[in-house]
Amino acid sequence: ALHGHNYQVSVSVEGELDSAGVVLDFITFKPLVKKICDELDHRTLIQRSSPALKVSQTKNQVEVLYKSQRIILPKRDVILLPLVNTSTELLAEHIAGQIQRRVEQKFPAARLRFMEVSVEESHGQRGRFRGEF
Repeated sequence: ALHGHNYQVSVSVEGELDSAGVVLDFITFKPLVKKICDELDHRTLIQRSSPALKVSQTKNQVEVLYKSQRIILPKRDVILLPLVNTSTELLAEHIAGQIQRRVEQKFPAARLRFMEVSVEESHGQRGRFRGEF
């Protein structure tokens, strides 16, 4: 059944301290993470790589076929993600990849070693991704 979640995302990074004694400046890092989350907010997340779904799109709509069900959504309300499932674990990995790309562009001097992203869909139910940076 179609349903929604109010996700909570948290990010933790580990790395070498810079000359100011910080790994990353939260004042500039936090808006970067918020922008990634805002891009997904209030959208229907569709797993484009799922073998169980057939997804097609036109200029204004996205059609999803699942078994005998056909769902048509306004394209402006949909994000097609390169995932096999929109599980919290895979969403955390996807968000981590987005963060890594943007951190490498915005903070080229940062010396990060690890990043952990958690996506919580309800209290106590979360998926985590931890990876080398």
